[in-house]
Order: sequence, then C-alpha cells, then structure tokens
Amino acid sequence: MTHAFLLTQQCLPSPQGLVFQYWVSSDQGPLELRVEGQEAVCFYPRAQQTLVEQSLARIAGWRTAELRLCDVDLQPVNALYLPALDSLYRARDVLRAAGVTLYEEDIRPAERYLMERFIGAGMEVEADTVEQWPGGVRSPLHDPRLRASDYRPRLRLLSLDIETAIDHHELYSIGLAGEGLERVLMKGQGEDSATLRFLPDERALLKALEQELADFDPDLIVGWNLIQFDIRYLVRCAERCGVSLHLGRGGAPLSVRQGAAGQWRATLPGRVLVDGIEALRGSTFQFDSFALDNVAQELLGRGKLIEGSGNRGLEITRLYRENPVELAAYNLEDCRLVLEIFAVARLTEYLVERASLTGLTMDRVGGSAAAFDHLYLPRMHRQGMVAPAYASGAQGLDSPGGYVMDSRPGLYDHVLVLDFKSLYPSIIRTFLVDPAGLYRAPALADTATVEGFNGARFDRGEPILPALLAELWRARDKAKAAANTPLATAIKIIMNAFYGVLGSPQCRFFDQRLSGSITLRGHQVLTESADYVDERGYTVIYGDTDSLFVWLNRAVTANEADQIGQQLSAELNGWWRQRLSDEFALESFLEIEYETHYRRFLMPTIRGSEKGSKKRYAGVVGEGKQARMVFKGLESVRSDWTALARQFQQELYRRIFAGESYQTYLCDTVAALRAGELDDQLVYRKRLRQPLDEYQRSQPPHVRAARLERQRAMAQGIPWEPGRRRVHYLMTVNGPEPLAYRESNIDYQHYVDKQLAPVADAILPFVNDSFARLTEQQGELF
Repeated sequence: MTHAFLLTQQCLPSPQGLVFQYWVSSDQGPLELRVEGQEAVCFYPRAQQTLVEQSLARIAGWRTAELRLCDVDLQPVNALYLPALDSLYRARDVLRAAGVTLYEEDIRPAERYLMERFIGAGMEVEADTVEQWPGGVRSPLHDPRLRASDYRPRLRLLSLDIETAIDHHELYSIGLAGEGLERVLMKGQGEDSATLRFLPDERALLKALEQELADFDPDLIVGWNLIQFDIRYLVRCAERCGVSLHLGRGGAPLSVRQGAAGQWRATLPGRVLVDGIEALRGSTFQFDSFALDNVAQELLGRGKLIEGSGNRGLEITRLYRENPVELAAYNLEDCRLVLEIFAVARLTEYLVERASLTGLTMDRVGGSAAAFDHLYLPRMHRQGMVAPAYASGAQGLDSPGGYVMDSRPGLYDHVLVLDFKSLYPSIIRTFLVDPAGLYRAPALADTATVEGFNGARFDRGEPILPALLAELWRARDKAKAAANTPLATAIKIIMNAFYGVLGSPQCRFFDQRLSGSITLRGHQVLTESADYVDERGYTVIYGDTDSLFVWLNRAVTANEADQIGQQLSAELNGWWRQRLSDEFALESFLEIEYETHYRRFLMPTIRGSEKGSKKRYAGVVGEGKQARMVFKGLESVRSDWTALARQFQQELYRRIFAGESYQTYLCDTVAALRAGELDDQLVYRKRLRQPLDEYQRSQPPHVRAARLERQRAMAQGIPWEPGRRRVHYLMTVNGPEPLAYRESNIDYQHYVDKQLAPVADAILPFVNDSFARLTEQQGELF
C-alpha cells in the first residue's frame, strides 16, 4: 500500500471506455494512476425513460439503469451511463433539446470517481508491483484501489519567472529557482556560469526549459501572474517557434484555454501551476497592491532589484543589451522572492490543506461551488437523493445580505465589540438549514421540521449540511489547538463560503429559501441580541452582520470593561441556549464572544449628512505603549486615497483620541501642502478594472490619466500595454495627469478640499470644531 496526494487529474478516451489519469505525489515519489474502463454518468426522472430511449436512438454505447435514488421532488430517477466524453456531450445536448431534465450532468467523471469515495486529495493506493521503465521512470499503476487518507506530502517547488521585451515581442530569459537549483536561461551570447546559461534563440530556450523541468521534476510550479502572463507567453513563444511545450510529467504537453470569465487556465499533467497572487487572495491576505515588489516589501522587507514601475521595462531592455549578468540577477531574485513569499505566508501548506478538505486540486484556489459539491453530493447520494437541476430553486424572494444596523454617530469613550463566532455556519447548525432537509420537509409533519424563512421548513432528521459543519468545526478547533494555522484558515474559509454558495446562482443548490433562512435569521439574532444588551443598561450604537458595538455609558477601567464584555457574552449565550431549547427544542450553537474594548471610538456621519455611517469607524485599543489605532473603511485603509490623506488621518485622530492639541498640526499640514513640501504624498493609485478603450460612458480621473499616459508614452516610442493595470497620477491645474508624464502644476487646492477637509470633518464636529474654521483662521494670519 502506498500513501499519495493528488496533483492533477484528467479524463482520457480509450476503446474500452474512459481512463481516469491521476498524477500523485507519494512516499515512493511521483506516480501516475490509471483507472480504466470507466463511464460518465448523469441522472434523469424515471418517468422520462421512454423519451430518453427515443432521443438517444442514434447515439451508440449508452446504457441506463434503475437506481434506488430520487430527485428533490422525491420522484425516482434513473442513471444514464456513457463510455466517452464526446458521447456524453452529444447526449446532453440531444436530451435537453427533447425536454428531458438532467441532474448532475456537469460533474466531471474523474472528479466524481474520487468524490463518491470521499477522497479529498490524500489517498491510500493499492496496486500491483510498480514496473520500472528504462531510465528509472515508473510505469503507470493500472486500476489501483483507492481509499481516503490523511496523507500530507512533501512537495517539490519550482519558481518560474520570465523577462521579455517591453513590447512582449521577444523573450529575453527564463528564471528558475527551487531547492538546490538557481538558474537563468538567457537568449544571446556570453560566458556560462553556475547560474546563467546562454542559448542561441527562443527555440533553444524552450527546449532547455523542458530539460530543466524534466531534471528537477517539480510537483508545483509557482510564480507571479504565472498563468495569465508567463505561461501564456511561453505558449505563444512556442507557437512562434513552431514547437510544442512538453513540460508535464512523462513529457506531457502544456495547454492553455480561456474560460468563460476571460481568465486563462492551464493544464500540465503531473505538475500543479499555482499563481502567487491568486493563492494569497484565496487565503485571505490583503494588500494595497498585489504587485510582487509591494507584497515582497510587506512580507519580506525587501523588493525587486530594479525599482520604479514607470521605467522598469526600459531598464530590463537596457540590461539585456548591455549587462545580461545583471538582468539574470534581477530575474533570479524575482524567483527567490516568490519562493520566500510562499514560505513566509505558508501558502503551500494552505493549498495542501484546502485540497485535502475539498477534493479540488491545488491550482483551483477559487471554486467554492465545486468544493461544496465535492463535500455534499456523496452524502446526499447516501441518503438516496440526487442534486436538483442547476440553480433551479426558488428565486425572487426576500433574501437580503448581512444585517447592518443604523449607527448612532458620535465620539465615545469605552465601546465594546461583541462578535458572533462564525454566525452563518452556527445558524445553519442550530436551525438545521440544509438543502436535502428542505426537499424532504413537505412530506413530513410540522413537528418533524424546523421553520425557516420564505416558507421554508427543514427536516429535523439526519441533516447533511449541519453535520458536515459540525465535523469541520471540530477539525478547526483541533487545528487551532495544534497551532496548524493553514488548516484552521482553510476550514474557516470553507465554512464561511457555504452561505455564499447557497446564495449564488453559480451553485446547483441555489434557492432563496435556503439563503433567506440564513440571512434573515441572522437579522433576527442580531436585533434581538441588541435588545437584550439595551435592556441591561448599555447602548448598542452599531451592529454589522455578526458584531454588536456596545457603549457602556460610563467611565470604567480596562479590567472593568473586560469583565463587562465577558459577562455580557456569557449571559447572551446562556439566554439563546435556554430560549431555543424552550421554544424550538433546538440545541443552540450560537456563540457570541467578547472581542475588543475601544477606549475611544468614532462613529462618523455619512459625508454631507447627519445620518450615521455604516462599515466606517475608528478607535483606540489598549493603553500606554500597547495602544494602537484601528481604522475600518476610512481613508487610512483605502488604497484609492493618497498617502497624504492616510497619514493626516492617523495623526489627527491620534491627537484627538489622546486629548492632545491638534489645531497647530492641522494648520501646519495645510501650509506644508501649499508650499509643495508634501508632493511625494499626493499620488493617486487606482486600478483599471477593464481595458482602457472599454471606458466609454464613464471617464473618471484615473482613466483620463491613463489615456494621457498612453498618448505620451507612444509619442516617445515606448509601448504601453493595455488591459488591467494600476494608474499613478496627480491632480493638476489642468486635471489628472500621469505621474511619469506630468507637465502641469499640482492643484493644491484640490488636495485641501478633497483629501484633507473630508478626513478632518469626519471627526472635528464631535469636538465642536471644523476644518473650515481652522483654515480660515490660518488664512487671516497671512
């Protein structure tokens, strides 16, 4: 028996039926598993059997079978088996045209094979003795017996990065870095070294890359914007050279395709391609910019060897022509940065744990709906039911998002935050919200069900989703106790995604009776908890999805505040337990925790209104040297505001929260701005969300600046790449102009009115002051 971990999977044709190819990392090294003679399967109502037979008369190889399964209307279904993917696709089109209802017809056969065996990524493999091919290559293991396992692999990583001409018409070099390997393959002539190898042309570069990958044999290939740029470019380069790229295990070719959403996907049998940006986003990291230089600076304390986004492309071309050794050092350092980011952020561990839990391969860092299917469907099948037709549930019902209370604006002393731990998962567990339970409930007496919202009722017996969440909850608590942060993070993300999946038309279980029974119950839990707190003499000044902000109404010490917070949370938990037991005969899994004590707390108004804002506040946590400022939704944490606004807000609020004088600081900042002393803090940075030429009706400042940048760059013969990119610009007396090509004077009054004044006037009215009064006084002095 061999322990293994899934890397890639494919469904291949053969005369004997489908072949499921699984490449795995194992305790014996990489292995290829082949499960042969398989069929694709989907389901349809048994009542449509005659129509199915008539519709498929011209398609060969199919068969049907009666199963002990039913659909969501509790009507029996049959299975349709097909020996090839093309016959599955053809049958699917024919049956849909004939009006046949199909269930689970989109599940990929190779994924279903593992899913129905409750295999995530770890597995036990039993097979005949592995044969060795010439050169020590293992032959495939045919028809292995697979079982679920908790095996975690030690994966071999390779970081890949390419450098090209600024117009992308020429490949300069390919950098590679992994354990025991650091090498740059460069087009041109020069003296080879341990880390630099020169090749005569692009074709030779690609062939050398194939050999390097075969020799190093990585499990994961990582990079920055890896698939959308590097891999796509290498494929285009191979097409120019008239060759195919055989970078996979066993010499398998690399292929790319564009998905429906415009993103590119790559297939490389035996090796997983992982983009660092997507991996960080998927594991909930947040940065002002996901540019490699910025992320490296924040996580590692160092960045790229060539600074500056405006001239980096030109500098790379200059180095290629004049100093290729220095370009190789730059290329290799980018590879190192990616490897170190993966290590510091523990991204590989996170991807392994996520794949183990969800059954999705490590390159599928999104895919919440597919993860839900992998976990839910086999359990649903064991209960005798197949999934509904895709997104066929009830729509047009009341299913709002998370509850956000109207806030009470003000500057407060001593505000506590009480936070419901994983509110939506705990609601699902407590109130037995479950797709299968929803489908079974109409056939049951009311006493055997739990009432939801929008007319929903849920079967009390054997709920699938609550039980699955309970299992994940226990695993998360265990992971946290063992300080296994990647596993705890993966579980938290999956648990919290369940509500989003049920509320999305991208999920086959989409039904607003399900999503509404979660969010509307959340509204009830939050408002009734706020009423409970108010009745005890405190004031809830704000509530947001799963949190209550409680003003204590009196002066307290830090210890007293902590005691009140802990007592309130304990009382609330006890109150919900008793109420749900008495009124609904339900066990409560609602758990509110005391989270934070703000010594000073600002809840601002909506700009230009007296109404309290939402999802925007600031406060001070801790005392003395331990004190820290917290900003939520304000300028200080928004990358589309200037550094001037962020720094001004932090210092101004700090002074007011601490009871220090702030007037002189404010006036000095305005004076320094007008004197041109803060020009380096005035740059706006905003991303183009679509290609520049697609902005037709709307012409916001960053788009106008981007148009100018393109015009002036091209006038100098510098290529300007279209598409999504971050624009750096300044507001001048002639409007927005790109930082790299500014010609006009800076409009300082704009920054006074649009950056400083809004920040100041969010807090000054609460200390009986205003930005206008202070700056008018300053003006009278000169």
